[in-house]
Amino acid sequence: MTAAESFGAGDMVQRRSPYFGEEHEALRDQVRRFVETEVKPHGLAWEEAGMVPRAVLERMGELGFFGIRYPAEYGGAEMDTLATVVLAEELGRSTFSGFAITALVHTDMASVHLFNAGSKAQRDRWMPDVVAGKAICAVAVTEPDAGSDVKGIRTTARRDGDHYVLNGAKMFITNGVHGDLYCVAAKTDPSAKPSQSVSMFLVEKGTPGFRVGRALDKHGWRCSDTAELIFEDCRVPAENLLGGEGRGFYAIMSNFQNERTVIGAMAMGEAQAAIELTLDHVRTRKAFGAPLWEKQAIRQKLSMLAAKVEAGRQLVYHAAWLDAQGFDATREVSMVKAYCGELVNEVMYACVQFHGGMGFMRESAIERMARDARVQAIGGGATEVMLEEVAKRL
Repeated sequence: MTAAESFGAGDMVQRRSPYFGEEHEALRDQVRRFVETEVKPHGLAWEEAGMVPRAVLERMGELGFFGIRYPAEYGGAEMDTLATVVLAEELGRSTFSGFAITALVHTDMASVHLFNAGSKAQRDRWMPDVVAGKAICAVAVTEPDAGSDVKGIRTTARRDGDHYVLNGAKMFITNGVHGDLYCVAAKTDPSAKPSQSVSMFLVEKGTPGFRVGRALDKHGWRCSDTAELIFEDCRVPAENLLGGEGRGFYAIMSNFQNERTVIGAMAMGEAQAAIELTLDHVRTRKAFGAPLWEKQAIRQKLSMLAAKVEAGRQLVYHAAWLDAQGFDATREVSMVKAYCGELVNEVMYACVQFHGGMGFMRESAIERMARDARVQAIGGGATEVMLEEVAKRL
C-alpha cells in the first residue's frame, strides 16, 4: 500500500502533512482569510500608529483565534499545540510581524500563565474576556539586567497583610502600553534558592503604584506596542498570586517551550512569505536584458532557502506533535528556536539582496520584514542560550 493509499489520496492532496487534521486545515484557511481581508490592507497604518487597534483584537476573539487551546467553558476550542502552530505560522505570513506578536503574546505567552497556574476564581474572572479579546494580556518577566536568565530578576514582592507590595522595573514588555492584565514575575523570597524565589502575580491596569515608564521605539515590530513598566510600592491583592509562592520560575520555564515553538512557527511563516515575495520580484524584474530568475545563482539560492525553510517547518511541526502527544520536547523545541530564528534572518538577507535597491526602501514589504525578523534570534531565548540547551541534551 502506498503512502497516498494509506493516508487517503484526496486527503493527502489537501493536507499535504500527516501532522494536521481537517480541523487544523479549516483553522488555517480561516486565519489566512482574516489576514488577507483584515490585516494586510491596514497593516501600514498600524505601523505608523505603533499599535494594533483594539477592535481588530476583539474581532480575532470573536472568530475564536484567542481561545484555540482553552476550554469551551471560556469560549475556547480545546485544540492542541499543532493548532497554535497553524495560527502562528499564518500570522507570520501576514508580513506584519508586529501584529503577529501582539496576538501571540496574548494567546501563548501571557494568558497561559493565568490559565495554567490560576485558581478557578481567577480563571472564571478573567478567561472569558481573555478569549473574547476584551482583556489583552502581557507577561512581565524581562528586566534591564535579566532576560533569559530568569533567576536574575530583581523586582521584589513583599507580603503585607492581605496584599503584596511590588517594587522594580520590567523592560521590553510586549503589549505593555495597551494591555489590561499583566502576569508579573517578582522575587518573594530573595534568600531562597534562585529557582524557588520567584512568584507570579496578576496585576491589573490602573493598579496604584503600577505605571508605564515609557513606550519603547523599536528597530522592527513597529505595530507592536512595547514598554518599560515601573512598580513603586504597587499593592497587589494576595488573591492575585498565581500558583503559590516560589512557583514562578517553574511556570516561566514550562511555558518557554510553548513560546519558543510559537516563535519558530511564526518565523517560518515570515520566511515563506519573504521567499514568495522575492520569487514574484525576480520573475518580473529585468537586468541585463532578462528577468533575474534567469540567473542561475539566484534560482539556486532561492531553491536552497526554500529547502531550508521546509526543513525548519517540519522541525516545528514535529516538535509541536511531540508536545501534543505529551512527550518532553525540550531538545527539539530548543532546536526549533535556534534554527528558525537564524534561518529567517538568512532568508531575509538574501531576499533584500535580490530586491536590489528597492529592498532598501521603506515602501518595500521586504525591508520591513527584514527589520522585523532580526529579533527572532533574540526574543524568547537567544540563539546562544538555545544551543546550550541543545548541547546539554546531546
